[in-house]
Amino acid sequence: MVFSSIEKAISDLKKGKMIILVDDEKRENEGDLVCSGEKINDKKINFMIKSGRGLVCSPIDEKTAEKFSLQLMTQPKDRFHSAFTVSVDAAKGVTTGISTKDRAKTVRMLSSPKSKKDDLVSPGHIFPLIAKRGGVLHRAGHTEASVDLMLLGGLSPVAVICEIIKENGEMARLPYLEKFAKKNRLKIFSIKDLIKYRLKREDLIEKTESINLPTEFGEFKAVGFRDIIVDGKYVALVKGDIGDGKNILVRVHSGCLTGDVFHSKRCDCGEQLQKSMKLIQRKGRGILLYIQQHEGRGIGLLNKIKAYHLQERGMDTVQANINLGFPEDLRDYGIGAQILRKLGVKSIFLLSNNPKKIVGLSGYGLKIMKRIPLTIKPNKFNKKYLKTKKEKMGHLL
Repeated sequence: MVFSSIEKAISDLKKGKMIILVDDEKRENEGDLVCSGEKINDKKINFMIKSGRGLVCSPIDEKTAEKFSLQLMTQPKDRFHSAFTVSVDAAKGVTTGISTKDRAKTVRMLSSPKSKKDDLVSPGHIFPLIAKRGGVLHRAGHTEASVDLMLLGGLSPVAVICEIIKENGEMARLPYLEKFAKKNRLKIFSIKDLIKYRLKREDLIEKTESINLPTEFGEFKAVGFRDIIVDGKYVALVKGDIGDGKNILVRVHSGCLTGDVFHSKRCDCGEQLQKSMKLIQRKGRGILLYIQQHEGRGIGLLNKIKAYHLQERGMDTVQANINLGFPEDLRDYGIGAQILRKLGVKSIFLLSNNPKKIVGLSGYGLKIMKRIPLTIKPNKFNKKYLKTKKEKMGHLL
């Protein structure tokens, strides 16, 4: 499948045309119809409903959500952490809100710089989705990609998207999407290409300092990084010469204070950290990227302690996270991928048991050559935890 260029996508959207946007085959592997919010009309909405058959949504940036005081419908618990807000309708000039004209008017109201908070009411028939700051460089989803394309085209940061579903009700994949595009004279674009386009022109990471760090496992170079979007702090332990950046042994380690520092036996994190450092030291060339923000699979230290309390009362780790109002895994690997790229990494031998890391890193221009498992012997305290990771989270143990 040959995708059209991102420059062409921007051009088509500026002209008010509709495009098809496809995400990574290891992610949702879906094609969405995408159009500019400010250029939407009832005919385009009708085409989405009749031919796309999916849910008509409106990706927006955070400023637009704040402008209209749009709160999240619920704390995202789905696999991809979709940030749906409460649904909306235009406050005036519509009937029930469900007709194609009404929905188009609502989206244009969302898009207009002249609109005010009271111009929308809830609930309604348009479903806004808040894109993460940093766009596809932070999360490689249709929500972020469509808003990114609007911004790159100098358009209002409001889009309209709709998943493409086949006549039999199944999700449309390639090559069906290619036939669909040809039939309807639409062009297909790839989120992966949009990531590459943005990575060539910008990044969200700045390097701070680097020092020599002698450790129990050997000498490393510790390199500090800062996320300029949310001011997150990161450190990478680099061993040896990265050189051409090919086939680098990499561990992207999620911070775990209890396991890494206090050597808790409730998890296998500390043992994975130590084993990774030993393997990288033995190899003489590699990187351990430590992401403190991933504590508790992204819910933070204090919430992790709460989750532990629920586990002591009989829940497993997934049930505990969900009971606290969080998805089973909140971690995002976009920033980590950018750090690895800034260090010169091109292809990776990934030290991990988690298939989500493969998906999270490979969408950012990094090639995962192979996965190297980290086999840790279970103990009586973490056996149930590891069993849950395998059976409910797909970890390859």
